[in-house]
Amino acid sequence: MAKALPMSLLQFQKEFSTEEHCANYLAHKRWKNGFVCSKCKHDTYYYIQTRQLYECQACHYQTSVTAGTLLHKTKLPLTTWFWAFYLVAHDKRGKPALSLSQILGLNYRTAQRMMRKIRAAMADREDQYKLSGTVDMDDAYFGAPRKGKDGRGTDKAKAVIALSKDKKNRPQYLRIQVIKSVSSEEIKRVAHKLVEPGSLIVSDGHSSYKPLAKEGFQHEPKVYYKEDEEKFLKSLHTVISNIKAFIQGTFHGLGAKYIQSYFDEFCFRFNRRFDPNQIFDRLLNVCEWTGPHPQP
Repeated sequence: MAKALPMSLLQFQKEFSTEEHCANYLAHKRWKNGFVCSKCKHDTYYYIQTRQLYECQACHYQTSVTAGTLLHKTKLPLTTWFWAFYLVAHDKRGKPALSLSQILGLNYRTAQRMMRKIRAAMADREDQYKLSGTVDMDDAYFGAPRKGKDGRGTDKAKAVIALSKDKKNRPQYLRIQVIKSVSSEEIKRVAHKLVEPGSLIVSDGHSSYKPLAKEGFQHEPKVYYKEDEEKFLKSLHTVISNIKAFIQGTFHGLGAKYIQSYFDEFCFRFNRRFDPNQIFDRLLNVCEWTGPHPQP
């Protein structure tokens, strides 16, 4: 794994000003100890400059620096992709496709496809980890205000938000998962997907969380009253408020089809909030590790 390096804006402009610089950096990340053929594992090669391909001297298999990555068969310049990674990584409010298209001079649909691929890579990375230790968990609802039932009976998009805490009760890592309904089956499904068995899950006293104690988790339900509302799961509810501001403020509300990908983007950035100068390089690592995603 290539080490994530600090990357300020001025350093980024200096390091990745040309296609060659971007390609060399990707090659270093992909073959940090030198080229190795993915087919026969031979380590000597020819570089075909006109086609920007690496050819193995042993089996003559040809590959590019982007083959098998998120950028597989891309027709966009690498400099454009690198700028997209940098802008997405460093804007904590999120980078809408319209804004990206205007900054980079792209067609809106092209920028939209890029953003969906980047968010898919973020989701792939977050899915490799589960929360552990003490995990606060609650459900929340996302969407524009509308008439009708509110609370757990609403027809807004529903999601479970899980936040792990350290031994000093400080927020650590965040995961969010869209659910169909606030039901015992959905809560169990999400808990198994997001949380390590044996972890302590802290929730409110809603009946849908009660089966967690029989699912390999420790469960601590808390019944709270109106006067305790500001203190109960305070860190988690602060994060939920920030997520709602992220969705409503930057993207002006979202339909159910793509909202999970925006949650994944929020989690990716939140979970790397302590290393802001390294987040570009970490996102680049993720996109290099992630295989091609089909067109959305």
